[in-house]
Amino acid sequence: MTDKTDLDPEAPDPLADEQLEIAPPDVAREVERVGAVITEEETPSPGRMKIDLHCHTEASSDCITPLELFPDRCYERQIRAQAITDHNEIWAAQELQELVAAEGYPLTVIVGEEITTTEGEIIGLFLKERIEAGLTPEESVARIHEQGGLVLLPHGFDPLKRLRLNPAARARIAGQIDIVETFNARISRPRWNRAAVSWADERDLLMSAGSDAHTLADVGAAWVEVPSQPVGTPQQLLDALRGGVPVGKWTHPVIAFGYKIYDWIRSVLVSWYKRLFVRQRRR
Repeated sequence: MTDKTDLDPEAPDPLADEQLEIAPPDVAREVERVGAVITEEETPSPGRMKIDLHCHTEASSDCITPLELFPDRCYERQIRAQAITDHNEIWAAQELQELVAAEGYPLTVIVGEEITTTEGEIIGLFLKERIEAGLTPEESVARIHEQGGLVLLPHGFDPLKRLRLNPAARARIAGQIDIVETFNARISRPRWNRAAVSWADERDLLMSAGSDAHTLADVGAAWVEVPSQPVGTPQQLLDALRGGVPVGKWTHPVIAFGYKIYDWIRSVLVSWYKRLFVRQRRR
């Protein structure tokens, strides 16, 4: 198994928690209190950019957002790096990478996967091959690192998340986790983000934020604001996160459900329109 410290032997320890130390005191206090800086401001500070490390597309069984809508949505929300982390699939992330490259969008797509292990979910980033569901957490982590990828712990403390990683499993693989999602925009209650901050801080682990978007409206609800720099490799992402601050806005579960209903209605109307009018034009 490739140890995460082998990514770049000359680089600083990727687990060193420099984020809160270099942030302004008021920013650090807010991150410690709620997991992120809560703001309505969508434009990053000069010289900085937005990255989202947790998002779903139509490739996930519980999401119907068409893949082709992501480039424009990310551009509108000023996201410059987007990890696509579908449930047990990577084909959509790979296709989106090809799409943005072909059309010249200013977007780095990170191929990820939210893997369903025998004891809950783990995210792998920078994957080259799909990792099958049903492995143990240890096996899943090993498969991620064998591909040179990074292990991200998502929504790991929310008891209402049906597939959150079992606390015992979380403790067993703690030494192999590269990044902790300390702000998930779709968590059941904000206090579970606070618990993630405490856990990451105690273990000196890098923190991230993720929209966990399952609808188009959710895309861009949370991000990490980092110094503008390439994040196309695992080491580059770790370096960026050291200077990053989690930012976002919590989405109440009722509102998140409303977004899903809206997405479903939109998809039905689009499908109906295509069947009714597109066919007529072809006649």
